[in-house]
Amino acid sequence: MISSETSEKTGLAQKRKVYTVSRLNQEVQTLLESGFGTLWLQAEISNFSRPGSGHFYFTLKDSQSQIRCAMFKGRNRYVDFQPQNGDSVVVRGKLGLYAARGDFQLIVEHMEPAGEGRLQAAFEATKRKLDAEGWFDVANKRPLPAMPHTIGLVTSPTGAAIRDVLQVLARRYRQANIVIYPTLTQGAAAAPAIARALERANQRDEVDVLLLVRGGGSLEDLWAFNELAVAQAIRQSHIPIVAGIGHEVDVTISDLVADLRAPTPSAAAELATPDTSSLQQRVAGASRQLLLLQKASLARFSTRLRQQDTRLQLRHPERALREQAQRVDDIHQRLQRAWQRRANTKLTSLERLQARLQARSPDVLVQQRLSSWRALDSRLAVAMNTHRQRALSRFELSARALHSVSPLAVLDRGYALVKKGDSVVTDASSLHPGDKVTARLARGEITAVIQEVTPTGKKPQDQEETGNIAQ
Repeated sequence: MISSETSEKTGLAQKRKVYTVSRLNQEVQTLLESGFGTLWLQAEISNFSRPGSGHFYFTLKDSQSQIRCAMFKGRNRYVDFQPQNGDSVVVRGKLGLYAARGDFQLIVEHMEPAGEGRLQAAFEATKRKLDAEGWFDVANKRPLPAMPHTIGLVTSPTGAAIRDVLQVLARRYRQANIVIYPTLTQGAAAAPAIARALERANQRDEVDVLLLVRGGGSLEDLWAFNELAVAQAIRQSHIPIVAGIGHEVDVTISDLVADLRAPTPSAAAELATPDTSSLQQRVAGASRQLLLLQKASLARFSTRLRQQDTRLQLRHPERALREQAQRVDDIHQRLQRAWQRRANTKLTSLERLQARLQARSPDVLVQQRLSSWRALDSRLAVAMNTHRQRALSRFELSARALHSVSPLAVLDRGYALVKKGDSVVTDASSLHPGDKVTARLARGEITAVIQEVTPTGKKPQDQEETGNIAQ
C-alpha cells in the first residue's frame, strides 16, 4: 500500500520543469533581444581591447554600474575616430547574452563621441581632410612683413584678448597704426561673422598683417575657429594672418591654416611686430658700425689717393713723351736694319732663282733632249739589228729541225703514208683483201685495193707486192 507522502512526492515530480544551462541561456537571450529591441546608451569606455580579429570589446560604465559590450568588425569599420579608455560615447545596440559564459552584454551597432568627444572627432576629421588637400603646407604660408606700418585686429571688441594685444603693441611697437575689425568669437553666428570680418579686411586692403585672436575657453567655446568657412577665409586672404586663439594647449583649424600660429593672443602681437627697444639697439649698433665703416673707408681712399698721386708723377706727360721719342728712334733703327736684312735675303734668293732659271732654259733643255734622243735612236737601231739577226738564226735552226721530223721529208725518200679511211695504217694485219686504202706519196696520192696481206714475219710470195701497194 502506497502512503500519502509518497503520492505527494510523485505529483510534485510530475509538475517540475527542469532546464539545461544551454536552454536557459538561449531563452534568456531571446527574451533580452525581443524585450528591449534597439536602444541608445551614453557612458564612459573602459577595458577597451581590439584583438587580431578586428572586433571591439569594452565596458561601458557610469558612476554606479557597468555593462560589457562587443562591436564586431563589420560595424566598427564605420567608426570615424579611435576609441580610447575614458572616452565618453553614445552607442546604439541590442541587449544580448553570450551563451557560452552566460555573460549579459550589449551588441553595439553604432558609436559616436559624446559632448566634447564628438567635437574632437569632428575636429580630427576636418583636420585630416584639409591636411590631405594641402591647406596646411608650409609652401602656401605667406611671409610676415618685417616692420608692418598698419596692423589689423580681427577679434571681439569686448574680450580680454584685444586688451592684451593692444598692451603688447603699445609696449613693443607703438609707431604702428591699429585697425580693429570687430566680430563675434563664440556661438553659432561667430563663424560667419569671423569670415566676413576677414573678407572685409582684404577688401579694404589697409593693413600689412592681420591678427586673428581670441582668449581661452572650452572646445565648444572655440568651435567657431574650427569651421570650414573661417578656414576658407584665411586661406583666401592675400594679407598675412597670425592666429593666436585660446591658450597654448588649444589648437584650432584656423591656427593650422594661418600663415603663423601663436600660442596666445599676446604672443601673436609679439610675433607680428619687432621689439622697439631691440630696434633701437640695432639702430645704435648700425650707427656705430656705419661710423667705423666710414673711417675705414676714408683711410682706404686716402691711401689710394696717395698711391694714385705717386703713379701720376711716374706717368707725367713730358716723361712719357721722352720715352716715346726714344722708343720711336729705336724702332726706326730696328726697322732699317730689318729692311736691309730682308733686302739682302731677297737679292740672294733672286740670284739663286735666276741661276736655276738659266739652267732650265728651253734651248738648253731642247739640246739635252735632242742629244738624248739621238743616243737612244742609235742604241735602238743596233738593238733591233741584233735582235733581227738572232731571231733569223733561231728561225733557220727551227726550220731545219722541223724539216728533219716532217713526214714529207720521209716521203721524199720513197716512203708512202697509207690510210684506211681517216686512220693511218701501221700494221698490215689490220687490213684484209678487198680493203680500199689511200697512199700519200711525196708528190700526189694513189688509191689501191688490197689483194693480199702478209703479216709480220712471213716471206712475201711476190716481190712486187712489197709495200702493200696494189693496182
